[in-house]
Amino acid sequence: MGKRRSNEKLGIALAGGGPLGGIYEIGALVALEEALRGLSLTDLDLYVGVSSGAFVSAGLANGVSPREMYAMFILDRSHSDPFEPGLLLRPAVGEFMNRLMMLPQLMQSALFAYAGAAPVRGFFESFARLTRGLPNGLFDNSAIASYLARLFSKPGRTDDFRKLPHKLFIVAADLDSGKAAPFGAPGFDHVPISEAVKASSALPGLYPPARIDGRDYVDGALKKTLHASIALKEGAKLLICVNPLVPFDADLATQAQGARPAPLADRGLVTVLSQTFRALIYSRMKVGMERYAREFPDADVVLFEPARDDEVIFFANIFSYSDRKRLAEHAYRHTLSELRRRAAELEPILARHGVSIDHAALERKTPSPVARQSGRFWDSVQPVQATLGALEAALGRSGAGRA
Repeated sequence: MGKRRSNEKLGIALAGGGPLGGIYEIGALVALEEALRGLSLTDLDLYVGVSSGAFVSAGLANGVSPREMYAMFILDRSHSDPFEPGLLLRPAVGEFMNRLMMLPQLMQSALFAYAGAAPVRGFFESFARLTRGLPNGLFDNSAIASYLARLFSKPGRTDDFRKLPHKLFIVAADLDSGKAAPFGAPGFDHVPISEAVKASSALPGLYPPARIDGRDYVDGALKKTLHASIALKEGAKLLICVNPLVPFDADLATQAQGARPAPLADRGLVTVLSQTFRALIYSRMKVGMERYAREFPDADVVLFEPARDDEVIFFANIFSYSDRKRLAEHAYRHTLSELRRRAAELEPILARHGVSIDHAALERKTPSPVARQSGRFWDSVQPVQATLGALEAALGRSGAGRA
């Protein structure tokens, strides 16, 4: 293993992908934590996160290890402070009420425009202004910010970018200017980390824009997928990247399985939109990766992502307890498999920065990412896990369980 230079910076950049992306990233990070020597994921110099990646990177920068995140966000019901997926689906009541109150005035304006405009306007042109009464988002992600604020208020953690021992950048998009807003950078570092994560994960249509200091912010993935250039410009020489969303390739799946999967269009609008969104951000990310190689030739960027023919990832039900656990374990195993497959490529790159691959860790046969945990907490978690799994299976058989 090579020796890391004392002034060399190491970093990590995590892309977005909604709850699915966050679960995948946690599983992948558990594998990287386990299999890479000389690299502590909670003691890096630079952290960059977008959308769900902001959620995870903020935890890492605060010293929350991937295994602890696994306990909080995947096992959840067994953890002392669990993150319940239901927090992601709380109706945006305030947004609905504000828009509802606008309707009488909008209706009056539309009627006047239709009845008295000169020249006479058409019906649809006059009443198009009623669309202003539509809510900007269906769900309220304020509960996510509140959860993180509580998590980061614990001893040894902070909700203040300026008090972190390492640099953290949470990227959102300014709705009115279309520019990227790197929270954590000068001019943006006074914003609480929890509020920055809320802004970065405000996916238009699902969540209303987050208003901070009189500006409205939405999901940072609308500008770039990874925003890895932020860490590279800050001097990162080794940047580990995790991108959880890739478009599904039915042709590759056919080659691997010997039978072609059902057409994605047969699965309905949600699947079609998911594939379209994945294809758009994936092509953009590939262009970005090529640009990083040209603009930062002295830096090494190592990317981990799902396989393009992975049906488990593409069709996962993130709101099912068992599926969340299965998805995280699948990401864990896939990442270990990628380290084995790419070992010849990655070892000289990692060695330049004092990092090596633990081949013994890659070959161990373990039932889950937390199988090697020990201690009083984990000894108590495992039987609870088994009981919950059996209970969920029983409820599913009886038709009483809900995903």
